[in-house]
Amino acid sequence: MSYPDAVNVIDIQNALTSGQWDSLIVVAPNFDLQQTAPLNDFIKNAASVDARIGSQTVLMICDLVPGNRLILSPSGDVNGDYADARNFGDAANAAILMAKQSGSTRPLIWVQGAPDNELYAFSAEVAYLGATQSLWQPLEARECREENIEPIEQIGIYAGSDIDEKWLSALEAGRRVARDLCGTEPERMAPPKFAQYCVEAFEDSAVTVTVRDDMDGLETDYPMMMAVARASLAVVRHQPRLVRLEYTGSGKIEKTLMLAGKGLVYDTGGADLKVGGHMAGMSRDKGGGAGVVGFLKTVAALKPAGIKVVAEIGVVRNSVGSDAFVPDEIITSHAGVRARIGNTDAEGRLVLGDLLSHLRVDALNEVNPELFSVATLTGHAARSVGPYTALVENAPARRNGLSQTMVDNGDLWGDPCEISRSRREDWSFIAPRTAADDVMSCNNAASAVTARGHQFPMAFLAISSGLDKHGCDSDKPIPFVHIDIAGSGVEDGDWQHGKPTASPVVMLAATYLRS
Repeated sequence: MSYPDAVNVIDIQNALTSGQWDSLIVVAPNFDLQQTAPLNDFIKNAASVDARIGSQTVLMICDLVPGNRLILSPSGDVNGDYADARNFGDAANAAILMAKQSGSTRPLIWVQGAPDNELYAFSAEVAYLGATQSLWQPLEARECREENIEPIEQIGIYAGSDIDEKWLSALEAGRRVARDLCGTEPERMAPPKFAQYCVEAFEDSAVTVTVRDDMDGLETDYPMMMAVARASLAVVRHQPRLVRLEYTGSGKIEKTLMLAGKGLVYDTGGADLKVGGHMAGMSRDKGGGAGVVGFLKTVAALKPAGIKVVAEIGVVRNSVGSDAFVPDEIITSHAGVRARIGNTDAEGRLVLGDLLSHLRVDALNEVNPELFSVATLTGHAARSVGPYTALVENAPARRNGLSQTMVDNGDLWGDPCEISRSRREDWSFIAPRTAADDVMSCNNAASAVTARGHQFPMAFLAISSGLDKHGCDSDKPIPFVHIDIAGSGVEDGDWQHGKPTASPVVMLAATYLRS
């Protein structure tokens, strides 16, 4: 698995002449480079005849920089009330593509002019992450093309202070796994191949991988997940897998993270078929499960002490066929809850409900457990918070300030989130309508046009998994946050063609893995 290493550059003057680099990228709100007077003069002279400098990313020939390639990429105003470190990430994202197109393989990025406050403390690191986001190419493209489509080998980072190379490498290792799993087409990443990728990704690592492929056992233990998979069982290459990842750090365990990931490798909508062109892009409906696996890859690279991480990913294809599950069915979850199906296109919450139930049972014997579900769950999340990750927390998580901590770390590291409260109306919305069932999975309208369409599914997850029995008033409260990445999981909200962003890998890592 190859990606450009981050190299900490201490001395910019030496770096410009060392021969290690073959281009210089300057990412800054303005290009007043007082440390290098000749280069500063060159830029001023160029700006006098090129009005693009300072407003657009430009490439110039300059014999004062490595490889004679000088790329200036403006971050825009970073002193306004609503700017953040992503300004530098976006600028680096644009610049690195230009460097690649020019033939550079070892660019040096100089991050200049970040405000001296906490919000911009990691601007250089966010610039590296923005650059590597731009450079990733899909797994199937890397496998089928003879030419090297990812030629950048190293990225130097200079910002006047040290960066942690190991930390950035671990983040990018996780993000790359998440992008590969999310962004790969549905046959190349059908459930058995998704599982095999996970096995290979963690070979000789501290993370153990267990894959279940016993259909009868899965039907007993994960009944809602297998209802979603039912129409796919006749096609062997589409049969579901349950992937479980476990990591136990050295020393005394202080906290246990437990994550459920939605791994819908393709979502036709099932019997409630997606029509009108809305099915395209649904090979990315596995982005939540992909993000969970990516986070574990970062864990494997960093090997943090004192923490245990357990994850389950339900890897399923929601096919349509003669054996498809249908609305009005009542399915009993792993937790023994009778769930009436409102719409088969609301399948992700069924998969997650069983996963969370298993993790809930495990959590009762773990140290300080915190539970998460990660999913591309609702169009409503994308409509409500745009390109941000939506966090919907239960009462124990809210009491602990868990989501606010995640929001704060996401802001610092360019992987931002917004908090959505779980309210009494959400629980009323999925209340049973008859004595035959215990909970409704959803209504029969698109989430994007349903009031509180991304909040109420958290109530279903809690009830169907039994987590509703572990609120603040219970003997064993369990903090739980549902993480909906429907708006943040791909660039520009383009689920068919946009690059996967690997959210929320960076936010989770910044929250739990920074020493």
